[in-house]
Amino acid sequence: MKKLVLLSGGANEALAWRIGSVMGVEPSERTLEDFPDHELHVELHVDVGGCDVYIVQPTTPPVGSHLMELMLLADGCTRAGAARITGIIPYFGYARQDRRVRSGEPVAARLLADMMSTRLNQVVMLDLHNAAVEGFFSIPVEHLSGVPLLAEAIRPALTGNNLLVAPDLGAVKLAHRYADVLDLPVAYIHKERSSGVKVTTRRVIGQVKGKAPVVVDDMISTGGTIRSALETLLDLGCLPDLTVVATHGLLVGDALAHLASMPIRKILVTDSVPPPPGHKQPLHVASIAALLAETIKRLHEPYR
Repeated sequence: MKKLVLLSGGANEALAWRIGSVMGVEPSERTLEDFPDHELHVELHVDVGGCDVYIVQPTTPPVGSHLMELMLLADGCTRAGAARITGIIPYFGYARQDRRVRSGEPVAARLLADMMSTRLNQVVMLDLHNAAVEGFFSIPVEHLSGVPLLAEAIRPALTGNNLLVAPDLGAVKLAHRYADVLDLPVAYIHKERSSGVKVTTRRVIGQVKGKAPVVVDDMISTGGTIRSALETLLDLGCLPDLTVVATHGLLVGDALAHLASMPIRKILVTDSVPPPPGHKQPLHVASIAALLAETIKRLHEPYR
């Protein structure tokens, strides 16, 4: 029987311990050091020879460092004789760079997939920004969804006058998945992005006047898309009773401050990435630990 070993990088150690708590398995000891010249040193303190290893490491900001930690941990496991190595990567950085817009641009998502495929035997991911990214990997990808968990978490707060809103065309399919669970109507916003933080709304499809919007997306990064969507909805006469739901709450920079002036009742995200330190309402976090623990158990069972 192959032993299950749970490891954690430095990107989201709290999530790894929550997963371990559900499974009754503590994350194994390892060393992660950042030398003065910013080289990383990784060392395992567990014998992984012949083991089925699961490394929890979302590639959150700083993406480069966390990606390198993941690759070094995986390489250490390979050289120590691990039988199989699975990357538990609930948030996949660079997923938005999945195509070339101009000549000379790299396809960063494909590059990262190629890199991970050299040291991992399979990966587990959650709500990829573009599901087509799964095809970039030459190894099996277990693509999970946080929609059922988040939909049930938001259900008690619904008032009967709610409307699901996709803040851009890329989130329309996601909004319909929420609609299937919550049985709510859907509207969507057509936006144009002129920079990493500036978003302009072009039109809204759907009746939003007098409704309490629930804006759903796969992630909140700078908050620019969400803020632009909320401002548009308020201008069109929606109720000042706003809810925002996203799988990945990156909330980089001043994202929470940008949203603070809006009449938001609740912002609901998962712990796929660590929440901002000292966060408070209206930000609420639903844990994906049980979902990931069940997935790890399922993947490990036939491999025992």
